[in-house]
Parts: sequence; C-alpha cells; structure tokens
Amino acid sequence: MNYRTKAQYFIQGITQGFVDAPEVIAWADEVIVAAPKAEDWMIEISTCGPGDRLVILSHLNTVKGEADPVELAALLKAKGVA
Repeated sequence: MNYRTKAQYFIQGITQGFVDAPEVIAWADEVIVAAPKAEDWMIEISTCGPGDRLVILSHLNTVKGEADPVELAALLKAKGVA
C-alpha cells in the first residue's frame, strides 16, 4: 500500500472520528523505520503530540502520490465505514 492511500484513510478517519492522533503518530514512526529515506511529513507527524489533530491533518495532506481507490475502500470497509 502506498503512503498516499494510507494518508487518505487517516484523513477520513480523523475527520470522521474513527481514527485518533496516536494511531497516526505510531504509523509515522513505523514508516520512518521502514522507509529507505525519511520524508519531512513522516518526521513532522512523528513529532506531534496526541492533541495535535489539526497539525497531523495538515501534514497528511502533504503526502505525495495518488490514493488507490480500491485499497482505500477496503481499509474503510474493514473499519466499518462505507
């Protein structure tokens, strides 16, 4: 799954209330460890606090690429959101 798809999932999750900031921060931490090179948005999200919901949203919106609609739909469906 590409970063943009997951970012889009988290954007929808935060705005609709089914994802909280610590979950996104934990994901960013995992991505930093696995990525060949850490990107700015990864580091910015990783250093956010649990109350930085709007800051996290702004950083998620900077993730480059195209969201895969099929993968995004599967993520949302798995969370019970359609």
